[in-house]
Amino acid sequence: MIRTWHLRDTHQSLVLASRDDRLPKVIYWGAALPESEDLAQLAASAEMDVTGGMLDRNPDLSICPEASQTFPGEPGLIARDAQGRVLRPAFRFASETVRADQLALVYRDAALGVCYRADFALDAATGMITARAALDSETPITLHWLAAPVFPASQLCDEMLEFSGRWCGEFQVTATAWSPGQRVRDNHSGRTGHEHFPGLILPTRGASKTSGETRAFHYGWSGGHRMVAEELPDGRRQIQFGHASGSEPMPGTHFETAPLYAVYSAVGSNGCAVAFQRHLRDRIVQFPDQALPRPVHYNCWEAVYFDHDLSELFEIADRASKLGAERFVLDDGWFGRRDDDTTSLGDWQVDPRKYPDGLGPLVAHVNALSMGFGLWFEPEMVNRDSYLARAHPDWLLGPPDQIEGRQQRALDIARKDVRDYLFSAISALLSLHPIEYVKWDHNRVLPHADAAQTRGIYALLDQLHAAHPGVEFESCASGGGRIDFGILERTTRVWLSDSNDAIERLRIQHDAALFLPMVVTGSHVGPRRCHTSGRVIDMEMRAWVAAQRHMGFEMDPRELTEEEAKVLSDVTTWWKANRDWRARADILRLEVADPAVIAEIQLAEDGARFVVFVGQGETSAQILPRPLQLSGLDPQARYRLNLRNRAQAPGLSRGAPALKKGALELSGQALMGHGVSLPCSFAQTMWVIEGEKL
Repeated sequence: MIRTWHLRDTHQSLVLASRDDRLPKVIYWGAALPESEDLAQLAASAEMDVTGGMLDRNPDLSICPEASQTFPGEPGLIARDAQGRVLRPAFRFASETVRADQLALVYRDAALGVCYRADFALDAATGMITARAALDSETPITLHWLAAPVFPASQLCDEMLEFSGRWCGEFQVTATAWSPGQRVRDNHSGRTGHEHFPGLILPTRGASKTSGETRAFHYGWSGGHRMVAEELPDGRRQIQFGHASGSEPMPGTHFETAPLYAVYSAVGSNGCAVAFQRHLRDRIVQFPDQALPRPVHYNCWEAVYFDHDLSELFEIADRASKLGAERFVLDDGWFGRRDDDTTSLGDWQVDPRKYPDGLGPLVAHVNALSMGFGLWFEPEMVNRDSYLARAHPDWLLGPPDQIEGRQQRALDIARKDVRDYLFSAISALLSLHPIEYVKWDHNRVLPHADAAQTRGIYALLDQLHAAHPGVEFESCASGGGRIDFGILERTTRVWLSDSNDAIERLRIQHDAALFLPMVVTGSHVGPRRCHTSGRVIDMEMRAWVAAQRHMGFEMDPRELTEEEAKVLSDVTTWWKANRDWRARADILRLEVADPAVIAEIQLAEDGARFVVFVGQGETSAQILPRPLQLSGLDPQARYRLNLRNRAQAPGLSRGAPALKKGALELSGQALMGHGVSLPCSFAQTMWVIEGEKL
């Protein structure tokens, strides 16, 4: 007996099939099949031959491959019963719930008393497939590994694109060739991590940013993930995602994975990126008021660090407001006796030495400048030199002799009494002052991976949201150490990196756009000499790189020359004039012939306008710029292009390319098929091209 299920939209089909009531497998995931497709025949066509040295039937590469079938690869479930015996369920069909865009399948092993459930949903508007798995047991079991529903990988993929990184160097795309055996990432840091963003892109042979079949995944979990990409001896390939192995140390009767987000694209990795960007923006992030424009931020961290002086902060706020800032965020250093990073985390009371009248005067001054007020917290962490640690040493997570990070330890957020204390301390400040924004930091890895910690922080954020629905939260973790769709269900912005180096940011933002839209990606204009790289970068470049995403400032505005202040004000004015349509724009990464150039087009939701950012990070090997081909345009439409900052062309640009002289009108096909020629430029500069559909 064959059972089949089909989720379909105008662009893709996902087909599952089950034989003899065993767990189903994905037999097709790709371009939309005809509604008349014979799914039984499709299932039959997916059956493989058997030859020498093999079992008499190929074990199913199901949505949860089973060790009980002698599956030759990684099983989707690894668990033990109360006596420590390995469980090898043989699941059989129990029930189904089928809707046009959703599917729930329940399978049971009656002898072992365990039940497996898989849920799939296809969002036709965003093109996103969401899949998750759950396991229930009649008696407590210990879970080592539970994969979200398993997807096959095409055997026409020559490589997989993974994401690695470090502090100030997040979202590094790493190409790994497929080969027999396993490629495993197992992140035990207890948070999403700079090192292991939980994403994977699978381009088929010949695919690029702008063309070719590509599939991509993201595991929406903030506690560290495990990924297995495996090629079996028979050539089949599987992709598994789940929580980091061993992160459910306590026996239980119910376990579930986070959502696995899966995307199919026929137009290269840009198609995957658009689906992730739209789904995150429209389905996951919960803005207090979607209609309000995103405000320009000012964050005082790199201006004052821990040295808080009220009169200086007043002056900084005045200058930030004149430059165009609309929200002032007071960073670390306002609480306890926090003069450096060795003390006071956990003591969330205002430091009376620095703020003798509390935060009220600063908040009032900021509000009088028509800026909203934001405040920094790091609630999950504690210094041993704090009243909290001395009063509650049992609240600290991990062994006493652990290696500290940034002079701090983690609190056991899985404990309700810890969450209750943090809620009361944070809520008191949010109730006392008109605070509209919280920058929520997380500056060290956990001593061990524990899913209960992640569930605890989700619960605390949910509680704060319910009590203060108008407050926005930003996810920061030494920069981009906790960026994922799970934390973004509870936050509206991420701090992408602690690097405010515009050259480093240019690349980080470009690759993060595979998953993140402009509207949630914080990007700030840093100091003239970057504090994390030592590089001196011109204001024009710093401002335009910040303007690519959710713009803000983080330098000391008192350091700016008159010319720098004018440039920053002008770019900020441009950002404000264009932020509404860009908040819903698709970011498409462009193919470039010059490795020194990073370029993208941000295309309006209705296709009527766009902006192209062309960043020159280094000096080019060739003497002239190579033509830049655009993407995502209507081939038959005509467009007018204007080089907004043509006045920045250097004196060495002696020719007369059309965009240097004035507006240029071409068809979408010409712009995508041949491209445009730009004036010569130096390293560390940005061209900005504005376009409109005629």
